[in-house]
Amino acid sequence: MSRTRFVSDLHLDAARPEVLAQFRGFLERTPCEADALYILGDLFEHWMGDDAASPALEPVLDGLRALSSRIPVHVQRGNRDFLLGAGFEARTGCRLLPDAVVVPLYGTPTLLMHGDTLCTDDVRYQRYRRVVRHPWVLQGLRKLPLGVRLGLARAMRRASAREVARKPPAIMDVNPRAVAQAMRRYGVRRLIHGHTHRPGVHRLELDGRPAERIVLGDWYTQGSMLECGPQGCVLVQLDASGAPIGSVPNDRARISSIR
Repeated sequence: MSRTRFVSDLHLDAARPEVLAQFRGFLERTPCEADALYILGDLFEHWMGDDAASPALEPVLDGLRALSSRIPVHVQRGNRDFLLGAGFEARTGCRLLPDAVVVPLYGTPTLLMHGDTLCTDDVRYQRYRRVVRHPWVLQGLRKLPLGVRLGLARAMRRASAREVARKPPAIMDVNPRAVAQAMRRYGVRRLIHGHTHRPGVHRLELDGRPAERIVLGDWYTQGSMLECGPQGCVLVQLDASGAPIGSVPNDRARISSIR
């Protein structure tokens, strides 16, 4: 049975061993006949360089290596793990993707993004993102001593928590105009992304034609995935072992294919 799986925003960290175990179980349970697994950003709570993985993450990296030897595993960088690089690819066998990519998902061209660039109402974050993702800044960050980079990661997490606490929730969601612009730019009527931690399926009209935006859930309170096949896609909840247990409770969670 053809199927492709999508996850995002796992925020894997040594401080949450139960989620590390859940994700390892999910990797082990992903069937060999699956066509691919896509991880759309923020796989890790922080990743300050390919030499910075903690020992607690090694079993996860092993799990990715084992799965990528059976099926293609694709990873997009998120706002927490934007320093993923060639060393990660070599260690895991995963393929890193650009910030936006279109895949021919069972006949439906589908745009994949982490989603943070769609939150254009959050002007402070977009300004910060342009700075830290500049090639010169990325090069400089990778050259810093490991201890300095880890200290920066802790400072960035504290700053992020303060920012989130004082921002209105609305500005941390996607901007509808930015969504429409991205879909037009890439010539698609389906978009899959994460980042906002607000799983759901949003129907919209784009230039007089039906379109859809599918948002992946995070793995803080309930692991979840999107599973797509020739007949369409469904958001699925996972149990503590990483096994599917049913659809995400959302009356819009099942999506028929857009042709």
